[in-house]
Amino acid sequence: MLDIMRITIVGCGAIGSKLAKAADDMDEVKRIYLVDIRKDIADKVAASLKKAIVVDSIEDELYHCDLVIEASSQAAARDVAPRVVSRGVDMMIMSVGSLVDDDYRQALFQKAKEHEAKIFIPTGALCGVDGLRSAAGDEILSVTLTTTKGPKSLSGVQYLIDKGIEVDKLTEKTVVFEGPAREAVKFFPRNINVAATVSLMGIGFDRTKVKIILDPEATSNSHELSVEGNFGTFVSHTYNVPSPDNPKTSYLAVLSAISALKRICRNEWIGI
Repeated sequence: MLDIMRITIVGCGAIGSKLAKAADDMDEVKRIYLVDIRKDIADKVAASLKKAIVVDSIEDELYHCDLVIEASSQAAARDVAPRVVSRGVDMMIMSVGSLVDDDYRQALFQKAKEHEAKIFIPTGALCGVDGLRSAAGDEILSVTLTTTKGPKSLSGVQYLIDKGIEVDKLTEKTVVFEGPAREAVKFFPRNINVAATVSLMGIGFDRTKVKIILDPEATSNSHELSVEGNFGTFVSHTYNVPSPDNPKTSYLAVLSAISALKRICRNEWIGI
């Protein structure tokens, strides 16, 4: 990785704006290009930074860019990632659910390999994935992710609306989804990216089981990761504080993205 980097951030929401601020404070980053479908939002973020400028699309500065970070949506990630790695540019993907389609994911990884581009996926709002990554060196028997969220985190989810579940009217803990990670990522595209990360690191989208619980009293999002394999068993429980800027995003996910950016820019790989 270069000592001085130019990066592009796609999406200037809760994660993208914090990443831009962190990059602006890093000596290793020379220039930050910001892309957002809402140009006014990108302009506002750029105005608060020293190194950032707004561009209309990733292609505008891609030949001068060392790393593109998607911090927008699954749709944006699916669109942007192939174009980035085809130019031999490294890519960080925050909307990990964009990789749920097996054919798309395999084609993307192969394209990155052919053009010598790296794909980075931060751990996100979940602890314990280091153990899962190690356990995958031998047989894993089961992986279960149980996520508990409050009404604000699950408001506006079309899957729940179609099921007639009114999140603001529930008065007790309720299991609102239980099934394979592939379906969880599809039905909760902005709420359960950790399920995609766990699936990629472990036993895949179909064998990884996900349970989503809505708790009307919950003041934080929590994830319980339970893994059993030839290594033994472990259970990791993470209690997250929501991001101040977006209750659907855990603050730890923001910090994970910033940590990943620092590791990439500084070429420091502790605990890999």
